[in-house]
Amino acid sequence: MDGESLRRKSLRLFLRPNMAGPEPVTWTQRMQRLQKEAHVFYLVFRHPRTPWYARLVAACTAGYLVSPIQLIPNFIPVIGSLDDVLVLYVGMKLLQRMSPPDVLSECRDCADAAESQRKEASCWAASVALPIAVVTVWILAAASASALMAAYIYR
Repeated sequence: MDGESLRRKSLRLFLRPNMAGPEPVTWTQRMQRLQKEAHVFYLVFRHPRTPWYARLVAACTAGYLVSPIQLIPNFIPVIGSLDDVLVLYVGMKLLQRMSPPDVLSECRDCADAAESQRKEASCWAASVALPIAVVTVWILAAASASALMAAYIYR
């Protein structure tokens, strides 16, 4: 396979990672994948075996994304966000080419582990917070009903 067809295939896989699957990829899944790639970006930047020029690409890409000065401002509804996504995509592709494959795979594994820990923590928080919220609402409703009944009776 030549380089151009490989690039087109990787672009298709980025836009639709599971083309062979029966269900289409939603925008939420794409944004979650983009968030994971941003975390990989950070981990590659901090990895000691990453070359300086790859770190420079990662730092410039992240700097552009958080900078208040941009080519297309973010307050323009669609184009401002697409500009950021395009910069992140180009930065990811450059970083994939510049960084060693073993460093990249190690950072992807670390990002996967961090994502699974975050999901477990959010599930635990939801399992604790939901019953507390239900009990609080129930107690407030009971107190309000009691106060209304008492006001009605004593009138």
